[in-house]
Amino acid sequence: MNYFGILVTFLRSRSQFLKEIHEGIKLETKIFALLICSAVFLSIYGAIIGSSHSWLQMFSSALKLPALYLLTLLICLPTLYFFDIVSGSKFSFLQYIALLLASLSMISVMLFGFAPVSLFFRISSNDYSFFMLLNIVIFAITGFIGIQFFYHAIINIPFQNDEIPKNRKKILQGWLVLYAFVGSQLGWTLRPFFGDPGRPFALFRDIESNFYIQVIRIIGRVLGFN
Repeated sequence: MNYFGILVTFLRSRSQFLKEIHEGIKLETKIFALLICSAVFLSIYGAIIGSSHSWLQMFSSALKLPALYLLTLLICLPTLYFFDIVSGSKFSFLQYIALLLASLSMISVMLFGFAPVSLFFRISSNDYSFFMLLNIVIFAITGFIGIQFFYHAIINIPFQNDEIPKNRKKILQGWLVLYAFVGSQLGWTLRPFFGDPGRPFALFRDIESNFYIQVIRIIGRVLGFN
């Protein structure tokens, strides 16, 4: 089966692809294809950012980056699914998975598009803090694009008696904020993805502080404040 062909069809004809998800057409095939393609693109990007340290870190990051996105999806999916079901959604569990993986596929494709930029700065610069900050910005941009796509895709799902619950948009926006917080904190828990060149390889680091405080520290180092 041409999994990447299914991904290309999704990217070129998103409206038709989403319509098929709404109608429950070949959901299992779509889910598997989007899962495979996302994992491949995320692994490639993970290998690039991990190459700033060592071959071991490169291999580790190639595995951990897809795991990060998929675990975030699994952690947050039940909250979304049960809220919408209680509210009267007609969507099945597989349809929610398909929508989330479509969003993840868009993120992974965008990351793959940024891969040459990240690789260029990886090769041409030895500034570890700048390289981390650059990629954090890339993750933020691609994540926003993926979340925006998912929001617009799910906001129009069919409900029983076609009565969309009041304040649903606000609740969905709140869920997307939760999704972003879970993903960023989980990424901090699963670190390192880059690997500090001044420290030996480690599959995981001790849990300390949080992701947002670390970002502030990185920005401070890049700007020369510490």
